[in-house]
Amino acid sequence: MVVDTHSEAETEALARRLAQGLEPGEVLALEGDLGAGKTAFTRGLAQGLGYPGRVQSPTFTIVNEYEGGRLPLFHFDLYRLSTPEELFDIGWEDYLARGGVCAVEWSERGGDLLSPTRRVTIARGETDSVRRIQIEEVAAC
Repeated sequence: MVVDTHSEAETEALARRLAQGLEPGEVLALEGDLGAGKTAFTRGLAQGLGYPGRVQSPTFTIVNEYEGGRLPLFHFDLYRLSTPEELFDIGWEDYLARGGVCAVEWSERGGDLLSPTRRVTIARGETDSVRRIQIEEVAAC
């Protein structure tokens, strides 16, 4: 599925709709340049899962936890990871075992250890406000 959004609010609304069908244990690999809208997309996921609070980028903490909705949401930012193996240092397997949804910014830094169920690619469009968002299910090996 490829969708163009024309505002941050539309990006959040798309993610809210996606969140309605997410199941425990899903891993969303969020890809896109700096400032493309990965955090806005995650904010929409949190809203769609019923989390009522504020959502912000976990750039310096690496992971933020949002609980209180239909499923917990674990929001990762792997930008500062040097190697994929550092996922184990931050407790990746423990987060997977908790039965929530993992939204992972800069997911490519997790390498083969990530095993996403969906890939969300966000790219800038023809104007500053447009984002082209591609959501694809990833086949299990």
